[in-house]
Amino acid sequence: MSAYRKELVVFARDGLSAPAVIRNYTAQDFDELIQIQSECFPPPFPSELWWNREQLTEHVTRFPEGAVCVELGGQLAGSMTGLRVHYFPGDPDHTWEEITDNGYIRNHRPDGNTLYIVDISIRPAFRQFGLGKQLMQAMYELVIQLGLDRLLGGGRMPGYHKHARLLTAEQYLDEVIAGRLTDPVVTFLLRCGRTPVKVSAGYLEDEESLGYAALLEWRNPFRPQAP
Repeated sequence: MSAYRKELVVFARDGLSAPAVIRNYTAQDFDELIQIQSECFPPPFPSELWWNREQLTEHVTRFPEGAVCVELGGQLAGSMTGLRVHYFPGDPDHTWEEITDNGYIRNHRPDGNTLYIVDISIRPAFRQFGLGKQLMQAMYELVIQLGLDRLLGGGRMPGYHKHARLLTAEQYLDEVIAGRLTDPVVTFLLRCGRTPVKVSAGYLEDEESLGYAALLEWRNPFRPQAP
């Protein structure tokens, strides 16, 4: 499969525009990708949980089509990574570590029916340009190109800890879907066109989400009857 590359103009909330390029990342981008992780997840987030060169090497070797980055004005501004897995509605809950091989994606299945999102990171200085949504669109295009059933991923629910005394995780997700509450991650994913599948308990170690995540998908519109 040929490499992905898309050129576009993006606009900030104040109307400022800038040229952007979405493309597959390569080994030449590794140092900058790790720097982006440090900016997105500063201390006290442990630096050993940022991408490392071994993980990034696995990404571009095992599934280069699922390794995507975005440049803004020639500067690397963010990245998104996926792998192919087998998933069917009703499958048991999984953790992020299990489904992504702790970010190494050595469990990538070339015949998998689902594109699973491992990570999305946008430099804080560039978040006003909607680059995360553009990266998500690139992954939707990959789902269509590969003829997969869906894009799937677990979204943190960092606002949940503020409401956990009154709401279950499922009730919290319902409130966010209804627009009565706003969650920094889940609301963003819903605005990108993702739809809820279920709440997963014990998905990841995250105090703000109390370990919960919202599993959200995007179904391939050209495969409406896919299981």
